Amino acid sequence: MPYPTHRVLLGDYPTPVEPLPALSRPGTAVWVKRDDVSAPLYGGNKVRKLEYVLGDARVRGASTLVTAGAVGSHHVLATATYGRRHGFHVRAVLIPQPYTAHARTNLLAELAQELDAIPSAQLTAPLAIARAMRPGSYFVQVGGSSVLGAMGYVDGARELVAQARAGQLPIPDLVVVTLGSGGTAAGLVAGFALEEVRTRVLAVTVVDPPQIFERYAHILARRCAKLAGGRLSRAEVAARLETTSRFVGKGYGHATDEGRRAMERAASWGLTLDTTYTAKSFAALLGRVAEGREANIVYWHTLSSAPMEPLLEGAPANVPPALERLLRPV
Repeated sequence: MPYPTHRVLLGDYPTPVEPLPALSRPGTAVWVKRDDVSAPLYGGNKVRKLEYVLGDARVRGASTLVTAGAVGSHHVLATATYGRRHGFHVRAVLIPQPYTAHARTNLLAELAQELDAIPSAQLTAPLAIARAMRPGSYFVQVGGSSVLGAMGYVDGARELVAQARAGQLPIPDLVVVTLGSGGTAAGLVAGFALEEVRTRVLAVTVVDPPQIFERYAHILARRCAKLAGGRLSRAEVAARLETTSRFVGKGYGHATDEGRRAMERAASWGLTLDTTYTAKSFAALLGRVAEGREANIVYWHTLSSAPMEPLLEGAPANVPPALERLLRPV
């Protein structure tokens, strides 16, 4: 498969890169890559992934996008938002996760985008996905983390390197990012390798069991490099991709005390985090800065900071009971 050329442009690039002087310390400078503002309608890391995915779906003549995620998923919301605006019907199999007000708001916004939501238990989700696939359907991998989706972050890595070469920041020693479905971290690893810079990626796992998703990120990085015309060995990926599951806590969707403290500190610097993903990766960033092992660190901010009000227009007053039950008490 050649490097993908069919792309639906959704984002505004390059996204800014800014110093975080309050977090920096002698010997360690910290920067933030603002993918939270990747698009004014709905930002975050799903935007880059969906550009190639929607482009491929369009070329293949699909009329319906089928995907899956936890109830209130950012990925499902992004797919529903951009899929609808580009002429697709969007269907998603939703599985339970712990209740947060953030997840419930996302779910309401998904329904406002006319999402065809299918509630499911986690164990029966594959069967529900198979049933949802009908003629004209195109499957969008969970998190958008197919090889095509992850190519958006090959582009992202190259974008950051271009900003560094233009003098906006030094070439980073380390980029810290959340690892959910694995595509963001994998694409970054491949992109930095293709640009032949020293940058490594610390991927903070927020899902369980972590080994499955961490392993997938390693495989995906090699596949992205191959699609881009390069080659990465297992050893080269291992040298560039460090993963940690220390911040998962009780599991996916469960807040942690470290994450809450990280949210408070980030808020004082103008960054909004969520308990499921970015609070845990920001907590890992704080720990890494305290260790002083790298001279230049970039935190890749993946949570949309776009206002939710436009996406909530037309949302139902109440969540349907079958979907409400997926939001489980903590």
